[in-house]
Amino acid sequence: MKVLAINGSARENGNTAIILRTVLEELQKCGVETELVQLAGSVIYPCRGCFACKGRRNCVFQNDRFAEIFEKMKQADGLLLGSPVYSADISAGMKALLERSGVIASTNPGIFRHKIGASVAAVRRGGGLTAVDTMHHFMLNKEMIVVGSTYWNMVYGKNTGDVLSDEEGMKNMRNLGQNMAWLLQKLTGESLS
Repeated sequence: MKVLAINGSARENGNTAIILRTVLEELQKCGVETELVQLAGSVIYPCRGCFACKGRRNCVFQNDRFAEIFEKMKQADGLLLGSPVYSADISAGMKALLERSGVIASTNPGIFRHKIGASVAAVRRGGGLTAVDTMHHFMLNKEMIVVGSTYWNMVYGKNTGDVLSDEEGMKNMRNLGQNMAWLLQKLTGESLS
């Protein structure tokens, strides 16, 4: 079993990476293989709406990291999406990734069917729920099973590392990882460590 986490932050090892790694650590404790992909330093171009992806199961344009990341998304049993909150929603990089992924999944039905998924947001003040909802709506529209936790999947902090002071938020991230591991076990029938 494998969960792929995607960090939509422009900061490679900022607060979003910290909370994603917290969820991944819980999955690893349960024997789930994990991988973290960071969009920082990369450009993901928006969808061109050409629909040439129909029947190909990936984008025909290879001039950015999208195709490589999308292949990993298809292979994973679960997806964990993370974004900081920019202008009360997800980052532009995450938006472009979801936009292109959504068009490919719509023209090639079933690519994400029955994969598990969850989303997390690093928040300074407001917009966290909107960001989480944006990522969850992508999952729900593509037949994925969304995992919840004890509260909303967001952690508060401004400067890198500040999220570690949000005890409730960090506890929620650990619980989310445990819930993802439990659901993976139930869906696959594999026993976890």
